[in-house]
Amino acid sequence: MTSTISDEVDLAYADTSLPDLLGRVGSPTVAIVGLGYVGLPTAVGLAHHGTRVVGFDVSAERLAAIREQTVDLTPADSERLTTSLNSELLMLTDHADVLRHADAIIICVPTPVDDHMSPDLCALRAACSSVVSRAAPGQVIVLTSTTYVGCTNDLLVKPLEARNLVVGRDVFVAFSPERINPGADALPQESVPRVVGGHTEACAERARRLITSISQNVHLVSSPEAAEMCKLQENIFRAVNIALANELADVAGRLGLDPIEVLEAAATKPYGFMSFRPGPGVGGHCIPCDPHYLLWQLRGGAVQAPLIEQTMTSIAKRPYQVVDRVVGGLADAGVPRVGARILVAGVTYKPGVKDVRESPALVIIERMLELGMRVEFTDSLVSTLRDGGRHLTSQIATRALAESVDFIVLHTRQPNDDLDWLRCSTPVLDTSYGLGFDNCVRL
Repeated sequence: MTSTISDEVDLAYADTSLPDLLGRVGSPTVAIVGLGYVGLPTAVGLAHHGTRVVGFDVSAERLAAIREQTVDLTPADSERLTTSLNSELLMLTDHADVLRHADAIIICVPTPVDDHMSPDLCALRAACSSVVSRAAPGQVIVLTSTTYVGCTNDLLVKPLEARNLVVGRDVFVAFSPERINPGADALPQESVPRVVGGHTEACAERARRLITSISQNVHLVSSPEAAEMCKLQENIFRAVNIALANELADVAGRLGLDPIEVLEAAATKPYGFMSFRPGPGVGGHCIPCDPHYLLWQLRGGAVQAPLIEQTMTSIAKRPYQVVDRVVGGLADAGVPRVGARILVAGVTYKPGVKDVRESPALVIIERMLELGMRVEFTDSLVSTLRDGGRHLTSQIATRALAESVDFIVLHTRQPNDDLDWLRCSTPVLDTSYGLGFDNCVRL
């Protein structure tokens, strides 16, 4: 690979002029497009292993947060971020033209769904367009964002060839789905196998070398399409099993059984079983969104996926079941629904992260407000929630707060939080299925 970038610089400030940027970056250089929950850990992972990285993001606010090191990372990645910035192995910019001079480019932008559960490809199209328009001979371009089968071909290969760049000879394109588990240090990305599918064998080999810099084990597949489908299958598998866990928990409860006791008993089987815990719904960047990329692609075609469709319907309904249980609990206690004061404890989509994207708590809160309840929340990791014109501020978790409300929904149990304040006279709906206090009620 070749590079026209020369030696040493600070790209840590987004207002640095482009000539300054290009004059001080060393080679070889990997550019990361998108510095979110995947891009930033990828960037610090590469820098940790000695690769010079340029992190590109269109958000000045995000770049400032990274420079100030106020972003949500695992402790290990937070330490790596500090080291990478201080050593200038990780440099930050909002100048897209820096992409022309990178030896390799990894695209890590969000791929959410819209209100109709159709793929929102705006960020991905914009990122791929920026990369394609600036692509230079010799570059390796790897897409990691979860997407539909054939997207790498549509948004990278075809546009590059329209520029008369032969993929597999002039530039090298592959898809390698991200496998970042936000908030979890137990499985660092170096230890998690990565899948790579190249447009040609040469593309696959170049991409394999690149991804090996951040993962010790790379599994090659025959095409980008196979790698794209692999990612969808991973998260659809999880979605189906979570929906099933929720359904079986409901069944166990109706039969007078403890769902967790049954689950833990089943999990003693050393083969053929994986333990998925029930909960209030599914949130985050993957499971609520990714299966819809496949369902969208199959719409109107001969192939149908009724199990996946039913799974996603079930997952979408789960937060409303929580609200129904709150309404029932208020009725049991003789408390009028309208004006009832409800406390939601924990609002992030999973424990240990500050992320509320697609969190079931947002749906639960919105629905309870629509039904006339007064809703408050407490979360040690989240200070405010904004939804339309509403602005909720996290309350301090105390026994007095618990006693002052009519009903409590324990949504997320943050690590190391002492929940003894929930031992009170107020009913607590424990959607985590793990609290076990006398005042807990079942979902």
